[in-house]
Amino acid sequence: MDPHSSGRTARSLETLHAMCYFVPEVEEEITALGVRRGRGAYFAGRSAAMGRVGPGPVAATFYVFSPSLVAHFVPACWEAAAPEDVLAARLRGVDAAYRRLLGDDVLASPEMAEAAALARTAAEACTPEGRALYAAHADLSWPEEPHLALFHALTLVREHRGDGHVATLLSHGLSGLESLVTHTATGTGFTVPAAQATRGYSGEQWEACAADLHRRGLLEADGSLSEEGRALRTAVETATDEAGHAPWAALGDEGADRLRTLGRPWVKQMVAGGVFPAGVLA
Repeated sequence: MDPHSSGRTARSLETLHAMCYFVPEVEEEITALGVRRGRGAYFAGRSAAMGRVGPGPVAATFYVFSPSLVAHFVPACWEAAAPEDVLAARLRGVDAAYRRLLGDDVLASPEMAEAAALARTAAEACTPEGRALYAAHADLSWPEEPHLALFHALTLVREHRGDGHVATLLSHGLSGLESLVTHTATGTGFTVPAAQATRGYSGEQWEACAADLHRRGLLEADGSLSEEGRALRTAVETATDEAGHAPWAALGDEGADRLRTLGRPWVKQMVAGGVFPAGVLA
């Protein structure tokens, strides 16, 4: 399997993990502990594997979020709930959302058990060196139910890839905000309003960053990527695929193709079920 195919596999299965940041079931479970809604539940749910950390490690590992936004919610979230309770709440919410979106028959199917086994093979090929957020999640126990094991495996692979992506962005000279601005300029992923709102940047901060990127030759005057900017984003994605290659190489082409085939209808079903709010993704 080549790195580009690895990246394609990761992106094709992303929804089966990323749904946890959007479905109401996860937020309801976490906020029932006393954690604030919205970004509070997000920061607590995703960072809880690292323990009772402060805003510094969260801003560092999440990378594209405004540090001031992170500090508004962390460590206040740990005053409301212990990290281990947040982790249990997140998993309860994922379980409820999977059942609502896919149905109990799918969750109990041989296909789900097969997908969980394939995804675990991929996850167990990840390594922790230099990957703090992945390593924290890798220390967690594996859930027993297949759909939760699938979610956990894809979470491990996602955070492993994300840690590598952060290292790649740094090596290509892009700060967190610069990474976000250039990514939205590709026309994929978050819309600009959604990126600003969820990542905590003001319009003034965004415009100042865009103006600087224009001076550096990475953006056109209209905010679109220049030729140099497109080349930079292509280089970043290529290097990210290479850094995240190991888990999918462990599956090989046949295993990865099978996992994509199994996961494709579930991804479509989740998207059709409205897992992503309107106006968030381009």
